[in-house]
Amino acid sequence: MTEEYDLPDPPDDVTVEPAIPDDRLDVLRILDAAMLETDADAVDDRIAAGDALVARSTRTGGVVGALVAVRPDPDRLHVDAVAVRRARRGRGIGSALVAGAVGRARSDPAVDAVTARFDADLRAFYEGLGFTIRPAGAGSDAADQSPDRLDGKLSVGGRDSA
Repeated sequence: MTEEYDLPDPPDDVTVEPAIPDDRLDVLRILDAAMLETDADAVDDRIAAGDALVARSTRTGGVVGALVAVRPDPDRLHVDAVAVRRARRGRGIGSALVAGAVGRARSDPAVDAVTARFDADLRAFYEGLGFTIRPAGAGSDAADQSPDRLDGKLSVGGRDSA
């Protein structure tokens, strides 16, 4: 069953759009500053596939946030990394980036769910966006489980059951 949530719009001074190759360095810098593991080649691949988004200042044109998603299964879009420049945090930019990824997933009939794995302190962030939360790796091998990590899932397609 798909449940619709009112996803947030970006702040008035920011647009969320697909990343382009010229955004590569900014995306890598933002993710690195947030201490998120990144692989430059993987970011290039995600930009080429249209699975990377940027939050861009409408005033300066600069990239103030980035989201990189992967498709581990044809029917799932997984938020691999999302980060916002420190000076712009707390303004809804991260939420708008995730909402942008959810919007892209909803427009792709092959995608049934958006997922994310994240630190426990981000639980409220993902719950506020409508994600169902469970312990990381629940229902899989113990090697995948981590007490400090959570998995989130948001159904966006008709075939997904939970």
